[in-house]
Amino acid sequence: MPPQVALPDGRKLPFANLDYAATAPVARVALDAVEDLLPWYGSVHRGAGALSQKTSLAYERSRQTIGDFLGTRPDDEVVFTRNTTDAMNLLAHALPPGTLTVTFLGEHHAGLLPWPSVHRLPIPASPASAVASLADALRAIRARDGAARPLLVAVTAASNVTGEVWPIAELVEQAHRFGARVAVDAAQLAPHRPVDLSSWDADYVAVSGHKLYAPFGCGVLAGRADWLDQAPPYLAGGGATSGVADDAATVTWTDGPARHEAGTPNVFGAVALGAVCAALTSCDRVGWQDHEARLSTRLERRLARIPGVAVLRSFPSGSDRVGIVSFAVSGHDSGDLATWLSVEHGIGVREGLFCAHPFSRHLLSEAGRRTGLPMPATALRASVGAGTTTDDVDRLVEAVAKAA
Repeated sequence: MPPQVALPDGRKLPFANLDYAATAPVARVALDAVEDLLPWYGSVHRGAGALSQKTSLAYERSRQTIGDFLGTRPDDEVVFTRNTTDAMNLLAHALPPGTLTVTFLGEHHAGLLPWPSVHRLPIPASPASAVASLADALRAIRARDGAARPLLVAVTAASNVTGEVWPIAELVEQAHRFGARVAVDAAQLAPHRPVDLSSWDADYVAVSGHKLYAPFGCGVLAGRADWLDQAPPYLAGGGATSGVADDAATVTWTDGPARHEAGTPNVFGAVALGAVCAALTSCDRVGWQDHEARLSTRLERRLARIPGVAVLRSFPSGSDRVGIVSFAVSGHDSGDLATWLSVEHGIGVREGLFCAHPFSRHLLSEAGRRTGLPMPATALRASVGAGTTTDDVDRLVEAVAKAA
């Protein structure tokens, strides 16, 4: 049950959490998995005792469960990281020398900023235009640089600003036509839809535990082993080595996930994430998806009817999206409005540019052009998930209507 919050008029209401896209609540199965392991807590891969053996087994079982959840292939690696941003930076660290990364300006900063050499494409107006733009860019790059240059395409599976779902399979097909690999940021897709690295035929995928009903501090990069095994360790230290000379001048680094997991890992984060992935795999995800679609469609349509409110979108209205709706209210500072919604109505939403500054500013500009109304400098974002109710959505709409 959501916590009760006190309003200035003395009433108490269940807190309406509509900020799942930032951090989802921790699932009961994650807490249970951590509590079950606590009495057996020990070092991972660091000892022959019962505690270390039990903890190491739980850690590696979670790696396998998460890999299955992400649709990894038998020879893929699953590397634990802190979050999606950390995973994308690990991949950027592992790129072969001279690799050019192609990405879109509509990316979250995690997919926009880490790359040592990058070619950024304009924000597409539709899924089809994204595919066409990528094909044109890769064709031109190959004509200019030749077939030998390593290429990586970094793309989101679902936008953290609009919730719009990107055509991953089609983008992968185009990228592979030109010998480019594809890294998919699935942080926002995974809580709402199945992620399948194998059926997409993508090369890498990254997710964050805190979007997936697990605690902060654990994420995953999964995908092809060769670039990861050929790169220097992301962190140099214990666990990443198979041998160090007496003078420490000669080091033999291990292969596999351990190469990039030096130091004592976040065992509880990995075990919690594994438990959630197992639970999601066994639940009715189609029914869950339909429920979230009804909520987000209700929210989007009702907000769009309020005078002065602009719903942000890049793709045509009606395009496939997960449970994220961003909007702006003309004449109202979004930060002030978010505070008012929290204090006066017990509703939690996100305010800002959502770590996707170029994309969010573009959408606000387009919303102003489309509506003819002045837009604030930042936007509001409502996002739904497990536990969101129709009452939560309706409370937000009614409060925004009152403000507008």
